[in-house]
Amino acid sequence: MITREATEQDLEILLEFEQGVVSAERPFNSTLIEGKINYYDLNNLMQSPDALLLVAEDQNEIIGSGYALIKKSEKDYNRFKEYAYLGFMYVSPEHRGKGVNKVITDELVNWAKSRNISEVRLDVYSENESAIKAYEKAGFEPLLLTMRLKA
Repeated sequence: MITREATEQDLEILLEFEQGVVSAERPFNSTLIEGKINYYDLNNLMQSPDALLLVAEDQNEIIGSGYALIKKSEKDYNRFKEYAYLGFMYVSPEHRGKGVNKVITDELVNWAKSRNISEVRLDVYSENESAIKAYEKAGFEPLLLTMRLKA
């Protein structure tokens, strides 16, 4: 398995992966609309100097994806001015459990460190226990739980 930067030639499979992310998240989020949802501006992620969009390949087949995006801290009181936000973490179902997500995550974190970014964040649904365990195994820890009330 190798990782590499995504290119425009990868868009078709990446758009399929995006719908895979949406499908995986639907059971955890009743507020999502029906039908196709586009979470990501993939072209912008590929072109931005403040982002790295990776794909993982196995035998010339794209099997996973993820991005890191450098963002400004929203709060003046944080100890960091910028952080790397990870997203679009997806692995094809037949390749799950093989460490693909860890390889992608490690590569994205290393990229952030190379840019002098010391804070890395991501979002995960509180009920998505398998994802939480995977991210904890990679060194992440819970920080904040967003609560909601349908009024």
